[in-house]
Amino acid sequence: MKTTENTLSIFALGGINEIGKNMYVVQYEDDIFIIDCGGKFPDESLLGIDLIIPDITYLEENQEKIKALIVTHGHEDHIGGIPYFLRKLNIPIYATRFTLGLIELKIDEHRLKGDSKLITIDSDSKLEFGEVQISFFKVSHSIPDCLGIVFHTPEGNVVHTGDFKFDLTPANNQYSDIHKMAEIGQQGVLVLISESTNAERKGLTPSEQMVGSHMDEAFIKARGKIFISTFASNVNRVQQVVESAMKTNRKLALLGRSMVNVVNVAIERGYLNVPEGMIIDANEVDQLPSEKVAILCTGSQGEPMAALSRLANGNFRDVAIYPGDTVILAASPIPGNEKDVSRIIDNLFQIGAKVIYGSGSTTGMHVSGHGYQEDLKLMLTLMKPTYFIPIHGEFRMLHHHRMLAESVGVEKGNTFIIKNGDVVDINNGIARQTRSVPAGDTYVDGIGVGDVGDIVLRDRKQLSEDGMLVIVITISKGDRKIISGPDTITRGFVYARDSDELLKEVNRLVKKTVNDMQTENIRQWNVIKQNIKKSVGQYLFTQTKRKPMILPIIIEI
Repeated sequence: MKTTENTLSIFALGGINEIGKNMYVVQYEDDIFIIDCGGKFPDESLLGIDLIIPDITYLEENQEKIKALIVTHGHEDHIGGIPYFLRKLNIPIYATRFTLGLIELKIDEHRLKGDSKLITIDSDSKLEFGEVQISFFKVSHSIPDCLGIVFHTPEGNVVHTGDFKFDLTPANNQYSDIHKMAEIGQQGVLVLISESTNAERKGLTPSEQMVGSHMDEAFIKARGKIFISTFASNVNRVQQVVESAMKTNRKLALLGRSMVNVVNVAIERGYLNVPEGMIIDANEVDQLPSEKVAILCTGSQGEPMAALSRLANGNFRDVAIYPGDTVILAASPIPGNEKDVSRIIDNLFQIGAKVIYGSGSTTGMHVSGHGYQEDLKLMLTLMKPTYFIPIHGEFRMLHHHRMLAESVGVEKGNTFIIKNGDVVDINNGIARQTRSVPAGDTYVDGIGVGDVGDIVLRDRKQLSEDGMLVIVITISKGDRKIISGPDTITRGFVYARDSDELLKEVNRLVKKTVNDMQTENIRQWNVIKQNIKKSVGQYLFTQTKRKPMILPIIIEI
């Protein structure tokens, strides 16, 4: 009988109530195992932020206990945070050949090559870490070499599915290992940790083969150049584009750094079959007849600096879209990106291009890599877990996944819908959620990691909405009287030449505030500045209903 409390703990540092920056932790006594280390792109409210990664405070405080970072697959929301993670915690990374190829690209880009221990695994690998053994099983997704993970602990087996769907006819012939999943279920699963992205969508996820036939049809009908935009990491889709180009005797150009990098890794490691001489440089596109060229590019999510956006704006060097060309968006917009994608589509129609876009079910050009409800129920049925933790989704998706679990036999009350940082502790087969660890967002801004917080973002938001007003006054060091000024400089608030009376009143208020402070014998600069900001701010709001950032600068002579 165990007497140690909280021997097996499971929690997320990212990936719960959100889609992106996935990071999950399984801890057995003093052994910590990390699953994935992703990044998430910011929305428009996070001004100037380049990337969001998980807060790893807990891992830094317990770094001597960390045994491994195990990566389920190579999508950005599962590997995007690795370079920043390695700067603080240099631990072994276990991943499949293709996933390691993508991780190596990131490590090289961040000049961390010599410091990282990268270990190749596959679905047959078995790892031993004291009392914990780790095994793997194949799952189908929209990128090659995806794995689910099994942690064999003295407390019981913990299964993390990774991102998955059940595609019985996958484009890359990487079939889900259903027999192995059933065997794992027969052995007994204490906890199943499973993704919830499509928990609201009924039925089974369509097969990737469906896209291939629709792609062929579009290539046959097209008369000019064909532009296809998809996720660079969707190697299965890239292979389908290659095969359609072969059937219609077209050469293929690659636009976008990530597309070139991923395709090179996929070819080098044998995950992409491209005939020799088929890929051409961008500057060769105009040298061939338009009906002999296809262009594969990044930018399906409307990213402003990606290839498709620049093509739609007519400012991509070497290549241009002309009236009559066909543009295929072979990806669905991630929630939040719809507006940017719509803007690009409008621009393409203005050029005169034929645009094939919309949800995958409408056009046949995209199917999800994430399981629908029947896929999720099949995974639950195969694993037959005692406890269930839905992950990788927003709250409503987790809620739907819980209902699916209960419909196939998971006991009511044995599903834990948690937040990032909430810890599920299991001892003697009983699971409880009573504590939490630090968790949150870390912002990457340029080369700075974590140095931009809520206060800086609040200031940026205020500047972007109402602008700023700088007030400069020069004060005598001896008698504390104003020698010159106040001088007001406005940026993004009002146009100075059209607001002469308003700014004159601001200057009058500043003089009065400084003189009042002198009368009261208040000499602290911070107090004087606060009073200037308060009096001027109140006046400006009554006159303009705006709240610009007010920066008083006092020069002492």
